[in-house]
Formats: sequence, C-alpha cells, structure tokens
Amino acid sequence: MWQRTLGKKEKTAAVKVGIFRTIFSQRAWNGMKEKKQKGDTMERLNKYLAACGVCSRRDADRLMEEGHVLVDGEIAAIGMRVSGKERIIVNGKTVAGKEEKVVLAYYKPVGVVCTERDSHAERKINDELKYPVRLTYAGRLDKDSEGLLMMTNDGALIDAMMRGANRHEKEYVVRVDKEITPEFLRGMANGVYLKELDLTTRPCEIRQNGKYTFVIILTQGVNRQIRRMVEHFGYRIRSLKRVRVMNVNLASLKPGEYRIVEGNEQKQLYRQAGLLN
Repeated sequence: MWQRTLGKKEKTAAVKVGIFRTIFSQRAWNGMKEKKQKGDTMERLNKYLAACGVCSRRDADRLMEEGHVLVDGEIAAIGMRVSGKERIIVNGKTVAGKEEKVVLAYYKPVGVVCTERDSHAERKINDELKYPVRLTYAGRLDKDSEGLLMMTNDGALIDAMMRGANRHEKEYVVRVDKEITPEFLRGMANGVYLKELDLTTRPCEIRQNGKYTFVIILTQGVNRQIRRMVEHFGYRIRSLKRVRVMNVNLASLKPGEYRIVEGNEQKQLYRQAGLLN
C-alpha cells in the first residue's frame, strides 16, 4: 500500500496532538480517581438540588439542559456528580446547601395561585405563606379550589408524592349545582373518559354526604380532574376543598393557616412515599 511521508510541519502537529491527548486522558483519569476516592460523598447534581429544596429532580435536569446551572463556574451537565463543596449557581442565585427538612400542611384559600413565576397572578402561594425557609408545593390546587396543600423543601419527597404510578390518595369534599343522583355517583366511580385529554380516569371511591355534596378519593393527578369529571355529567362545581393527602389531614386548619408535619405523622408520610422502610 502506498504511504505518503509526513513533512516536518505535519510531524510536529501530530506530536502536539498526541501530547494533548495524553494530557487530557491523564486529567480525565485523575478526575475519575478523585471521584472514586470520595465514594459515597458524591451524588447526582439533580438529587443534590432537590435535597436543597431548589426544585425537583426533573426541573433540575431541565434547568441543566437550558444552561441555567453552573458548578464552579462551568455549565453543569445532566448526570454529573457533586460533593456539596462546590459553588453551585442556579438561575443566577448561589445554592446555600442542604437544609433541615421541613414539611407543612397549609390551608390554601380560594384565589391563591400555585405558582412561583407568574407575574400576572395577584396572589401567589409564596407571597401568602410566610415561612423562613423556601418551600415548594407538592401537588397543585387550582385558583378556585381550597384546602390542604403540602409544602416542603425536600425535593425527594415532592418527586415521590407527584409520581402518579405510586397512586397516593387525595381526598376532596365537593359541592355541585344540581342534586346528586345514583347514576352520577356510579359514573364517577367507574372512571370518566375525558375527550379533551384523551384519557380515562382511574376508578375511584366516592360517596354522597348531602343533597349537593360528595366526598371523592383520587389516586392520580390529572389537571383539574374533578372539575372535568363533573362537567362530563352536566354538573358545575360550586366549591371544592381538599381535606387529605395520603396520611395528612386538613383537620382544624383555617384558610391561610399552616402546621408543621412532624413526629410519627411525618414518618408515616415518608414511609407511604417510599422514602422510609
């Protein structure tokens, strides 16, 4: 086979490339050794950000994809691992580090919007709930609904509670504009096909507790699910209140009030979420 002899300049360039590759490989190897030596102190960045209460793991990955996360001045990559000693910046703000886990049961009043970014919302959840630690909601309630809203800085708990496959129970008391019939109750219990979403809701528990009111227990989190289900049968909702999420009850809280979920109640919540044995 014919081979061309390299000239002097080409030989020099080839040598430089070889040296660069050697140095790069050595640095990569040293980085791998350093991470290996740190062992269990390293964790995925998305998990770390969730543990710091910054956002959920899914949102952390999205922020990394969009280039909004910096680690020691470098744009973070999905899957990278950190020890917590790095300087981590998200959306221009330095992450303070992991905090003590806080879980609140909050009574969201009607008119308050579950959002942190909507500048057009008159009453945002973080403006209404004054707490010294930054908290995020685990499961929305729409503006016209009220009742129990779980607030926490534990991203792992938020992820576990929001995962529809876990079928966590949420209980509501609902008042409608017309008299409730047995046919309505059966139809709701069996699952309702929502044409606009092209899905059928899961079968659910429902019982009547008044001429115009019923209690319903859902195990999925479809947007405005109860309102859509009720409208399918020609009804309109007059009031909708969430009274329970998993093992946590609204109890005697009044609109705008909150209580700390702690002790055995918190342990049971984490156990049901699959975060404790």
